[in-house]
Amino acid sequence: MRINDLVNDCKVENTSKLEQFKKNNKTTRIGIMGGTFNPIHYAHLATAEFIRDKYGLDKILFIPSGNPPHKPEDITNKYDRYNMVLLATVNNKDFLVLDLEVNRNVRTYTVDTLRQLKKIYKNIEIYFITGADAICDIEQWKDVQENFKLATFIAATRPGISVLKAQEKIEQLIKKYNAKILSVYVPSLDISSTYIRNQLRENKSVRYLVPESVEKYIYENKLYDMEMSR
Repeated sequence: MRINDLVNDCKVENTSKLEQFKKNNKTTRIGIMGGTFNPIHYAHLATAEFIRDKYGLDKILFIPSGNPPHKPEDITNKYDRYNMVLLATVNNKDFLVLDLEVNRNVRTYTVDTLRQLKKIYKNIEIYFITGADAICDIEQWKDVQENFKLATFIAATRPGISVLKAQEKIEQLIKKYNAKILSVYVPSLDISSTYIRNQLRENKSVRYLVPESVEKYIYENKLYDMEMSR
């Protein structure tokens, strides 16, 4: 099957999952996985599943960023990043993908997305999953106090991140903003999107770092300026 046909099938399946989710009238605990996903990889998926299981969350909503304020201008096209997330999550019934930020033509901010989610889904408790490194910089985010009112934050620590530094910052934020922040160490793979992009640009293998369908999408659409020798 051609990769674009597979993407279309994923969109149909994701739409069906979203429609079913929206019909639910019970209070639902959802985890939000935001980010550029440039590209999405197995550590993203492992982190999402680990946190869903650990905190008893009903669903994980992946929300690829559209035009993030703190990322370089040459970031990969938002629709390509969205399509890769669809491909990576389609086989997990508890993973859904939203295009809220992709469809915005203005800068996308977390607080605006959280407000929109509260309007769309009436009976939800939001758990926003982010890296412990991002928590350390969260006071630079738009309307930081409002973010903490709208969601409980889960700060995921991974290899290479200072646990002590992150915990000190979390304690400061809890005291200053009355924030609800959970800190968790995620024993997932030490993979980064930056590493994957560098591998691709050097024409090296990314097999087993990203789902096979994502790898195929990258090569067929000639992403990340790599030499196309495969």
